[in-house]
Amino acid sequence: MTETTYGADVLIPVQVTVNGVGCSASVPARRLLSDFLRHDLRLTGTHVGCEHGVCGACTVLLDGRPVRSCLMFAVQAIGHDLTTVEGCGTIDAMGPVQQAFTECHGLQCGFCTPGFITTITAYLAENPTPSEEEAREAVSGNLCRCTGYQNIVTSVLRAAEVMKRRAGEQR
Repeated sequence: MTETTYGADVLIPVQVTVNGVGCSASVPARRLLSDFLRHDLRLTGTHVGCEHGVCGACTVLLDGRPVRSCLMFAVQAIGHDLTTVEGCGTIDAMGPVQQAFTECHGLQCGFCTPGFITTITAYLAENPTPSEEEAREAVSGNLCRCTGYQNIVTSVLRAAEVMKRRAGEQR
């Protein structure tokens, strides 16, 4: 790792894989991962809410595991694979969780949605057939001020169905 001095800040080259694409930028050592994604890589789907790791809006996947990007420095992600909400699907090819949120009205204002999408994606990779109680527990670490969570829980269960159907179609 080589350092470049820019003014008073020391810039560290950060090389990561984001949504399957190699990315790099030189950033100050104390740049938060959320800021690196949003400002340096222009991936603005990751939202920053509380900046204390409480709300979950900034959740991304680090090597498939959910992390709060507002609590992690970009340099800590060097060499890792990151998945943001942009990597979970597109308008034209929605991922199963995105499809379920659309079908089940799992969002209202949408601010918290990226964190829910990434959290649920990781959860369903480990538990593809959750009960309603398990789904509720899975999303309990993410805050939503609009929905009352019922449609979010329904979306988790629907996403599990969509994943199962898609897996069956690929056989």
